[in-house]
Amino acid sequence: MTTTIATNETLGDLVTADPRRARVLEKFGLDYCCGGQRTLGEAAAAAGVDATEVADALDLADPEPAPEWQSLGMGELARHVVDTHHSYLWEELKPLGELVDKVHRVHGERHPELTRVAEAYRLAVADLEPHLFKEERILFPGIERLASTGSASGSGEALRGPITQMLREHDYVGELMTEIHELTDGFTAPADGCASYQQMMSRLGQLEHDLHEHIHKENNVLFPRVLAFGA
Repeated sequence: MTTTIATNETLGDLVTADPRRARVLEKFGLDYCCGGQRTLGEAAAAAGVDATEVADALDLADPEPAPEWQSLGMGELARHVVDTHHSYLWEELKPLGELVDKVHRVHGERHPELTRVAEAYRLAVADLEPHLFKEERILFPGIERLASTGSASGSGEALRGPITQMLREHDYVGELMTEIHELTDGFTAPADGCASYQQMMSRLGQLEHDLHEHIHKENNVLFPRVLAFGA
């Protein structure tokens, strides 16, 4: 099969150009959000998968229209991230944590990996909650002011410091979610898993996917636009 996907394209650019590709990359275990600056060839080699096979799968993915958020200005995109992804996290993190702890208490003896799953989840939440607060109270208002007043108020370079810190925190949470993914065999409940166990896995999988989309929008779209503004 002749593919139209070049292996020297970055994962972030591939998903930005066509969001249907996100699910394909996730299937192959390729991180397009925190690892969005790596090329398809580099990411595939690191993951031990065939880059040509991934490219073929990307070509075969069902078409999907470009999402509305791609046409938003940087101030509007910051608001979209808060309304779509931050609101989901504020609503989900605490109850999902309670479910993770419950499953750990009930099934931890038979499934000792749940001890680390629960610990990694708590670490992720401990990072995410202040992270969301800093974006909502400091970084995103700065982006919205920059977008509304134009280059007369300065350039996006003034926000490089907080953006760099947000990128570091994205990497840390991404590493924790990857660890949880691996510990749970891709969020697969064991044969003896009860309904709560199955629900936990489903919701952890949803959390991972939402974080991938969330971080992709910031790392590969919003933040580069901000840093290029007024340059």
